[in-house]
Amino acid sequence: MEQLLLHLRNLGFTEMESKIMVELATKGQASGYEVAKQLGVSRSNVYAALQRLTQQGYVRCGEGDPARYSVLDPEELATMISGRVQASLAYMESEMPRGGHVSPSFYNVEGERNVMEELVRQLNLAGQEIVVDVWREEASLLRSELEQAELRGVKLLWAFNGGSEASAPYPLWPPLGGQSRRGGGRKFSFVIDRSWCMLGMRYEDGSAQAVVTEHQVMIELLLNHFTQEMVLFELEEDMGSELMRRYGERYSRIFSKYVPQEMDEGNDDLEQEVQREPADKPEEN
Repeated sequence: MEQLLLHLRNLGFTEMESKIMVELATKGQASGYEVAKQLGVSRSNVYAALQRLTQQGYVRCGEGDPARYSVLDPEELATMISGRVQASLAYMESEMPRGGHVSPSFYNVEGERNVMEELVRQLNLAGQEIVVDVWREEASLLRSELEQAELRGVKLLWAFNGGSEASAPYPLWPPLGGQSRRGGGRKFSFVIDRSWCMLGMRYEDGSAQAVVTEHQVMIELLLNHFTQEMVLFELEEDMGSELMRRYGERYSRIFSKYVPQEMDEGNDDLEQEVQREPADKPEEN
């Protein structure tokens, strides 16, 4: 019941109107007095809401004394609401002023549902290109939207890590001041039409956080990072044995030039990593 009332409110009905419509649908028909008594609210509020619903065509008022009201069948109601919503959306899209300048800003998105909904909206709006750097688990959640984009002729460039445990191709910089890092997360990034991007993390408990922006600096950073990953992968594919012969034993020392001293302990793992073939290949479609 609560979910139904929530969705009715999302469609523009007030809480009182939503409850009245559900009550009428349950009873078939009822007088204003009967509805007010069942809901435990004042008759004046019920009659005011019934008058609005009747004027809008969602509720019918029958003859008699007292008058008895009934709500449209669910199919009729859905058709009427859908038509009015579509008409309003079309009018808003064509008539809403577009002249105002808005400076690019950054905003946070919290929660897996909100992150996924934001991504789905933007993927469905993509017109030319989508650049994706994501883990296989997250890619599978958006498979339908990515496939639909390709069918529309959108160019899709993507790389993914196929492992089930979070890891990183570069050293993880630890937080300063003795703070601990939250573990178990997988990074992801999306750049759409080179004008919108999202950078975020999805955790093993199902929670997610992301930063969204249209700022060109962030977009260029993500595109450059994606390009560097792909170029490095191609180099390893073409020159793997030569790279390992020349740099394998010194790989950790190369990293140590550019990372803080307290991260040296993790460089041994990096040296071992470079001495074997990469298990997961970034893919490009």
